[in-house]
Amino acid sequence: MIGKKRRIRRIMKDGKAFVVPMDHGMTKPERGLEKIDRMLMWLDGIADAFVLHKGMVKHSRYVEEMESGLIVHLSASTYLSRDPLSKKVIASVEKAIELGADGVSVHINVGSDDDVEQIKEASRVAEICDSYGMPLLVMSYPRGAGVNEFGVEEIKLAVRVANELGADIVKTNYTGNPETFEEVVEFSEIPILVAGGIKRGDEVFLKVVEEVMRAGASGIAAGRNIFQSEDPRSLGLKIQKIIHGVEYERDLVNR
Repeated sequence: MIGKKRRIRRIMKDGKAFVVPMDHGMTKPERGLEKIDRMLMWLDGIADAFVLHKGMVKHSRYVEEMESGLIVHLSASTYLSRDPLSKKVIASVEKAIELGADGVSVHINVGSDDDVEQIKEASRVAEICDSYGMPLLVMSYPRGAGVNEFGVEEIKLAVRVANELGADIVKTNYTGNPETFEEVVEFSEIPILVAGGIKRGDEVFLKVVEEVMRAGASGIAAGRNIFQSEDPRSLGLKIQKIIHGVEYERDLVNR
């Protein structure tokens, strides 16, 4: 799959990635995402890739100039949905290709009432992605009534489900402990990106990034902790340095 390998290299530099999801507006509008293009310009070339829904790609005036990779998110629900944990596929791999995506992503909540249906949809998307040589990121979380979202065994299962259905990259929760997260890493044949989770102070979040990288993660996929920071660009540079061991010198101030 030459095409898939080439596209994955757009997302994962030296096997590691700093991804900034900005698909939150479909679920609930979030502070920091009022003007998507402004945030893209601030972080372009610092983040390895951004996650956007198809509409925000279509309406953007900046995506076509973007140096960073583009991942188009295919699934959604809203906080007003009857069951917000029920994520449904709302866009196609073909549409993502038309928009120039380097990868696509889907979301599954393992342990939710209709997790089997979400897994089935993600599995179908994985097969289509293989046909087109399109990398698939599965955002796989343990979520549902009575489910421990940060339990080691629960996160192991969520990660393994993404592996089993054919994902190329998986995003999941951090257990909160490097030693227990190492156990999660052992159960995955594909790179694991750790979700940013709740908004933390910048210094606290940087320590989390350091921990997960030491534990064997391949990077992070953080949204609110980046775009709700008082200085997203400065924080992004520090994260980029932790993940890749280098810091971009590009001056983005005058963009």
